[in-house]
Amino acid sequence: MPSKTPAQARLMRAAAHNPKFAKKVGVPTGVAKEFTEADRGRKFASGGDMKEGSAAYKAKEKRHVQAMKKAGVPKKIVKEEAMEAGVKMARGGGVERKGKTQGKIVKMAKGGRCA
Repeated sequence: MPSKTPAQARLMRAAAHNPKFAKKVGVPTGVAKEFTEADRGRKFASGGDMKEGSAAYKAKEKRHVQAMKKAGVPKKIVKEEAMEAGVKMARGGGVERKGKTQGKIVKMAKGGRCA
């Protein structure tokens, strides 16, 4: 559940990161963490949630897909979620693998001429 006001968002962030403060204000840390997670990517100055086509929205969706991968969600579900969000996923074996960014220079014997 996202926060309703900027003040509530600040209070929940503080309670999520400091158990002593959470006890003082009477908010369970688990609830504060839920609010903080729901507020991720929201800007109260703009007056609401992010637009679906914005770069911030895509970044949020990409983080969501990566978290699903890390949590061990089946690949089929992760792929569907990525397609729904419009996030491009990297394929294995390409440039993203270490050592694949430079071409290999082949030196031919005798300058490449037949003997």
